[in-house]
Amino acid sequence: MKVAVLSDVHGVLPALEAVLAEPDVAAADLIALTGDLAAGPMPVETLDALTALGDRALWVRGNADREMVETAAGRPPRIAVSGWAARELRPDQLDLLAALPTRQVLDLGRLGVTAFVHGTPRSDEEVVLVDSSLERWSEVLAGLGADTMVMGNTHMPFARLADRVLLVNPGSVGMPYGTTGAHWALLDGDTGAVTLRRTPLDAAEVGARLVAASGFPEIEEWVAEYVTATYSDAQALRVFAKLEGRPPRTDVDPTPG
Repeated sequence: MKVAVLSDVHGVLPALEAVLAEPDVAAADLIALTGDLAAGPMPVETLDALTALGDRALWVRGNADREMVETAAGRPPRIAVSGWAARELRPDQLDLLAALPTRQVLDLGRLGVTAFVHGTPRSDEEVVLVDSSLERWSEVLAGLGADTMVMGNTHMPFARLADRVLLVNPGSVGMPYGTTGAHWALLDGDTGAVTLRRTPLDAAEVGARLVAASGFPEIEEWVAEYVTATYSDAQALRVFAKLEGRPPRTDVDPTPG
């Protein structure tokens, strides 16, 4: 079985369409969607494109998906675009997000028992990183009972081992950190191979389409921050390290860039 993993689409429909058109995604047996799918500038259209995958889609709920449902129920949004997107969704789409599981598990042949989550097995918003300590990973993986774990949340692709568990983050389709393009991963249960992939995008073209199609009042600012510009991996890691609870480092330049 081959599984394409798409995470953190964040309502960027042009990026999603480009990834779904990739031959290896089109030919995959399953497309795993590891959360934060619609919180962005084209939420309705993005969810319609994903539901059109039918039984090929393996859904996992992310923290932004959960927060959109909470916002629609009256909770103040933490992020402006998520609050706007929650108000745009149809009732059936909100019901879909509300019903999504926080974990999916497959037996993927040579990759073994494979768990799909968004943040970690215990929280959809917990941060764990490629350079997290083995002690930290052991804490996060306690009781997992899987050979491979696939996650999203931090928008940065990596694959590494931690205490014999293969850990895979495909990066983000719609809001990549580190390098440009739409990031995803391909899992091959027959060979045990994990491939981190990147679909090149014309950022200016994607941005222009979002500005034209989205009704989000701050769309031009959003595009300038997340589409036509890309936060570096160093910038993102500094921010996420704080969220993970690490003390500030003194051996690196704290300024972004």
